[in-house]
Amino acid sequence: MIELEGVPELIDPVMVAAFEGWNDAGDAASTAVAHLDREWKGEVFAALDAEDYYDFQVNRPTVFMENGVRKITWPTTRLSVVRVGGEKPRDLVLVRGIEPSMRWRSFCNEILGFAHELGVELVVVLGALLGDTPHTRPVPISGTTSDADLARRMDLEETKYEGPTGIVGILQEACTHAGVPAVSLWAAVPHYVSQPPNPKATLALLNRLEDLIDVRIPLGELPEDARAWQVGVDQLAAEDSEVAEYVQTLEEARDTAELPEASGEAIAREFERYLRRRDGAPGPPGGHATAEGSEGPSYRRDGPGGRSRPPKSPRQETEQDGDESPDD
Repeated sequence: MIELEGVPELIDPVMVAAFEGWNDAGDAASTAVAHLDREWKGEVFAALDAEDYYDFQVNRPTVFMENGVRKITWPTTRLSVVRVGGEKPRDLVLVRGIEPSMRWRSFCNEILGFAHELGVELVVVLGALLGDTPHTRPVPISGTTSDADLARRMDLEETKYEGPTGIVGILQEACTHAGVPAVSLWAAVPHYVSQPPNPKATLALLNRLEDLIDVRIPLGELPEDARAWQVGVDQLAAEDSEVAEYVQTLEEARDTAELPEASGEAIAREFERYLRRRDGAPGPPGGHATAEGSEGPSYRRDGPGGRSRPPKSPRQETEQDGDESPDD
């Protein structure tokens, strides 16, 4: 039974979820939810039982010292609530955790139980995948839903993806079958610089979320972090002529593909965001996941059968030794 004692009645609540692992290239999605939780000082009100959903040999607990006492933090998924102020206040239910190792249907049913009890009106699941996208261009964000009516009303794509999926796809489908409106927002992370963090992708996800749910999100130091990240990747790419040439190829492909859309809705959306931030007024409403398709940016799967990465410079190889990318 789900008990929500101490949680006040919520105003127009939206659930925003992200999970570390296969759905979270560059840690972009989980970092976005962590940012919301930190900026709005979220209050944790529930945590799922780690024993039910996690293989502790895959996601190990950690030991730490607190006031001389050894304690253990177990991998799990936690829910918190934040209130967004302003002329039209609303509440966000933040779900942040690790992709479960087992019992995905029960896991999603628990999340949906909380959504039902709290009166959640919309579920937004954030994800990030590896893509053939240059780090020098705006991060592609795709918004998808399984609900054709929702796709029309919110200017989203009706998902037609077929293939392996992670907890993001499973949760979205569970919401659809339960009659809960659900949207997935995906950021494409350059596959040649996939190691976390990726503040540029996190920032892009938050900007798209801001437009989708009609709230103004405080960005803190993220814009500066995103600029510093790009400068750092520029410097690494400049040290390796093959990488630099590969990035230029991606830039040309991206620019050519987007020429018909260089004006119109995309520019209007950026201008609205600029006005909203200037005036302080609300506006209109990786191993990671990859996707293959002819529509929109092309995303690729690493490994056998996938396109090989460009050679890394010695500096890149040194920096990545010992790193383990979380599974999407």
